[in-house]
Amino acid sequence: MSESLKGTVLLVDDDPAVAKVLGALLGQAGLATHTARNGTEALSLLERWPVDVVVSDVRMPGMDGMQLLAEMGRLWPDVPVILITAHGTVPLAVEAMKAGAADFVLKPFDREEILFTIRKALLRAQGEATNEPLRTPSAFVGSSQRMLEAQALLAKAATGMATVLLRGESGTGKELAAKAVHDGSPRHAGPFVKLHCAALPDTLLESELFGYEKGAFTGAATRKPGRVELAHGGTLFLDEIGDISLAVQVKLLRVIQERELERLGGTQTVKVDVRFVAATHQPLEELVKAGRFREDLFYRLNVVPLWLPSLRERPEDIEPLARHFLDIHARTNGKPPFTLTADGLAVLRAQPWPGNVRQLQNFLERLVVLSDGQTLTGDDVSRELARQPGLTTPVLTPPQGVTALASPAADSGRTLESQRKGTEKQALVDALARAGDNRTLAARLLGISRRTLYNKLEEHALL
Repeated sequence: MSESLKGTVLLVDDDPAVAKVLGALLGQAGLATHTARNGTEALSLLERWPVDVVVSDVRMPGMDGMQLLAEMGRLWPDVPVILITAHGTVPLAVEAMKAGAADFVLKPFDREEILFTIRKALLRAQGEATNEPLRTPSAFVGSSQRMLEAQALLAKAATGMATVLLRGESGTGKELAAKAVHDGSPRHAGPFVKLHCAALPDTLLESELFGYEKGAFTGAATRKPGRVELAHGGTLFLDEIGDISLAVQVKLLRVIQERELERLGGTQTVKVDVRFVAATHQPLEELVKAGRFREDLFYRLNVVPLWLPSLRERPEDIEPLARHFLDIHARTNGKPPFTLTADGLAVLRAQPWPGNVRQLQNFLERLVVLSDGQTLTGDDVSRELARQPGLTTPVLTPPQGVTALASPAADSGRTLESQRKGTEKQALVDALARAGDNRTLAARLLGISRRTLYNKLEEHALL
């Protein structure tokens, strides 16, 4: 990894030699480091210094890495934790991910691997985008228990070769999950090919899947490989598999069972090496009972079933999702960063979001495009909600203890920048007072990271 990294990493290891070597490696990459010999020392240091990422050994005397991870989730949930151990097993890795670990690396670790892993964690922590494909399901935004469980299962499923069936409502991120399975698998260097089965009629779907020979039908001027062939050596993602006809199901079953196919109009058998990932929002069990979906195909697809939770089941993820999408859409539309107020967030949380994450993302994009300012309040959100069918526009009052800020019009003699700084400083002071000077809690109240809080406190001479 050639580019210089920026940030502060806390290294937690009871072996001084390991901490020294890793510290030197990170220093060469441009990172500042602190070291601690166990979880207790790490917590003490985190109280005094802002840290972007924690890299911790698992087995240590006193408070070990898993216990430290639990405390981090309670006290500093915005700081990603990477666990390193020579005693790693798949069950331990899954347990760590369920508990909130950002990643898991085994000793002896490769220099590029550890830098790549830390870079991913830094980018997520600092809200930056990366063009490198993530090789873990960490592409998902959210740290709710339901989402962590789904990510842990995705990580476990990715390492194998079995067929994965993704279930869940529309808009829950099934395509993102399929890509995460591919990126985390031994086939990540191979092609990731996707096909939306519900978007095509039978005739086109069959030719898209299996390809065709020249002259197979009118318009077939040349031989064309299908999506199954194109995915050779990689992964084929079949979205909305529950919508395919019984005739196509028969042919697909043969491909999955035998790993071979014949193109339309052809007689030659083509061997394929493909991993299948399918997705549907349909109740396949009911379709099987009704005779609309083959039972043998269902069992072939349902080797590793994985359900993605709806947004209603993980309302605590609405805030990080909203801030994530606001940041993306602001940059995409060439606008400065947006601020979502507490009452604006409360309005978003009160919605049913039947279209799940996709609907929330589209709604926030409209807010960004149509907004005249960079602060989105409850009124702004409600105004746009009124234009959307199926969503409500609750009337909300500020939470108890939150004092409404004075209207900028009352200070019309001051510049916009001075008003912004004054308002921001007062918000910091109020948050610290409400949090009893607990800076971690203050950062949560303000909806920002501890690193951002420290930067703002320094900017306003409040440290």
